[in-house]
Amino acid sequence: MSDPEIARRCSHCGVSLRQRATYCPQCGEKIEDPAAAPPPVTAPPAVTAVAPLQSQPQSGIAGVADNVRDRVEKIRHVSSVMIDQAAYDPSLRFLLVAAVLFVLFLLLLILSKVIG
Repeated sequence: MSDPEIARRCSHCGVSLRQRATYCPQCGEKIEDPAAAPPPVTAPPAVTAVAPLQSQPQSGIAGVADNVRDRVEKIRHVSSVMIDQAAYDPSLRFLLVAAVLFVLFLLLLILSKVIG
């Protein structure tokens, strides 16, 4: 019988990984080579309560800008990992192509309403 497609877990966040994954699709961390040393299975980190933005010690626009900048960098990193994984995962490639075609369809629909 063949090996299961999802056979291991991320050592950082605990999400299930495909056998040939090089980056975690959840947290974006690089996965070590499974032949070298199998990653230990760990529980996902505990969720802690986050205080509202008004009560955080950072005040003003600078604090918000730092928070937004960190989130944007994480999203940029995860999206580049997702595009890298699309070369190996046909279902993800299909979803990316479908999303591009949908955006193209919307653009053509808007143009037809404006022109016509």
